[in-house]
Amino acid sequence: MLQLMMISLFSLFHPFFVSVTEITHNAKTQSVEVSCRIFYDDLERTIEKQYKTPVDIVHPKDKAKLNDMLNDYIKKHLAIKADNKVIALTYLGYEIQEDGAWVYFEAKGIIKPKKVDVHDDLLYTEHPQQINMLHVTVGGERKSDKLDNPDSDAGFIF
Repeated sequence: MLQLMMISLFSLFHPFFVSVTEITHNAKTQSVEVSCRIFYDDLERTIEKQYKTPVDIVHPKDKAKLNDMLNDYIKKHLAIKADNKVIALTYLGYEIQEDGAWVYFEAKGIIKPKKVDVHDDLLYTEHPQQINMLHVTVGGERKSDKLDNPDSDAGFIF
């Protein structure tokens, strides 16, 4: 019982750092849809350090500038290949849900891949204990992987 209480108490003072990236191939539109869920306070701190400017994701003063920074930062830290070809992601925008920011991208003209490779080191400079979860869906088949900082590469065969 004491152990359980200590673990619970420890977890209150030792937050966890996790992002989730969903990558889905849409066969109907021949596109890849990407959504990244990141705790917005962690994302704000990272963007502020990276671009040396104050950031408020929930109530931005200049939404266009914030969109540019989010697009730039995520594209520098998330790269996707389909059948060994780099996918050029187009930034669609972001939204806030509870304590997370969902950031959306899309790539068109992608036929159903047999192999998807992902490089994801989002927030690794901010949190040495960062964990990035990946979920990749192709042809209705979903595969997942967990990347613990410093591991940043995963491959999926379909």
